[in-house]
Amino acid sequence: MITTVIANGKDEYNFIETLKKRSNSGAKDVSDIVKGIIDNVRENGDKAVYDYTVKFDGKAPDKVEISAEEIDDIISCCNKDYIETVRRAAANISDFHKRQVQQSWLTTKENGVIMGQRVRGLERVGLYVPGGTAAYPSSVLMNAIPAKLAGCKEIVMTTPPSKDGKPNPDIIAAARIAGVDRIFLMGGAQAVAALAYGTEQVPKVDKIVGPGNIFVATAKKLLYGVVDIDMIAGPSEILVLADKTADPKFLAADLMSQAEHDRLASAILLTDYEPLAEQVKAELTRQCKQLERKEIIEESLQNYGAIIVCSDMSQAIDFANELAPEHLEVCCENPMEYVGKLDNAGSVFLGNYSPEPLGDYFAGPNHVLPTSGTARFFSPLSVDSFVKKSSFIYYTESALKKDADDIVRFAETEGLTAHANSIKVRFDKE
Repeated sequence: MITTVIANGKDEYNFIETLKKRSNSGAKDVSDIVKGIIDNVRENGDKAVYDYTVKFDGKAPDKVEISAEEIDDIISCCNKDYIETVRRAAANISDFHKRQVQQSWLTTKENGVIMGQRVRGLERVGLYVPGGTAAYPSSVLMNAIPAKLAGCKEIVMTTPPSKDGKPNPDIIAAARIAGVDRIFLMGGAQAVAALAYGTEQVPKVDKIVGPGNIFVATAKKLLYGVVDIDMIAGPSEILVLADKTADPKFLAADLMSQAEHDRLASAILLTDYEPLAEQVKAELTRQCKQLERKEIIEESLQNYGAIIVCSDMSQAIDFANELAPEHLEVCCENPMEYVGKLDNAGSVFLGNYSPEPLGDYFAGPNHVLPTSGTARFFSPLSVDSFVKKSSFIYYTESALKKDADDIVRFAETEGLTAHANSIKVRFDKE
């Protein structure tokens, strides 16, 4: 089911190359299709979206936008315990992200110079939420709450209708709790294009966030520049760092929690204790039999899973930083001692009782994380993802005169004489 690799400085890095090849699997095959969808929506607007909804989802909804009254009726169908769970999760997510909010600032100098930075939320943000079997209400919370805290004036959500033309009630409930302003029943690349360009019914947004299949991901990639996007997400991944104190049952369960996402998902265990490899393999076989997504888990683990046995924890840490995983669990005797050493990871889960699903749903930190090694230079979704910053400068005449020669020298060195002239005319007496 899963391969054991003895780290020797070569085999484990060959495995990384295998993972890299899966990231853009199939992308080239859909680019032309998605480009055609985008062009059609740009030209024909709502009619194109309607035609694609009928084609891909089976039936177009009676009304594309859901009214506030309809939202109330839809939510009434939801399990009350589920609603309370969403509220508690939203409170945790809000509490974590409100600490990220930045303030505008201003500074003055003795010579009368004033400088500062203005921080404000984007005007309008689009949130894409998958439907059907891949309906994730947790993603609504993780995307919408930081946007609200950033001060975005309007959050517009699109989600595909089910085969009967109706929305998923659990997603609608999460949207209401998270503060989504408008909800449209449309999905796929056509919904992304509608958000990017705007239609008669759907307002144009400044940024599009949220997960989706390869068609959605490709549409976001192609439309980057027309709008901003959160990131190009690859297949889900987990890396578990474990020593001899770790419980094999926990490790196997956590590896499968990511493997069930997708046949391309990656689940890797790093350990310096070789006997743990066989123990975890036995647990994987035992536990997998009981799980609904057994076939997906087995294929994922067979193709993109591995148990890598390292000579010591130092080697394991180096490899973890090289891999830069989306999720990194540290199931070691003293997990806190590794925090300062693990530099490249989307989110780090410390200890035997901080499993990855805790972060997916409830703890508070964002679960929209960099994948495919991009944690080396990308960060998780945050309040910062939904703000824009601009600086301002005020100089007095005397302050500018003091710096004039330096500015002119820079401009003339770069051959930009008009730049230099802009300074000179203010002080030349000619």
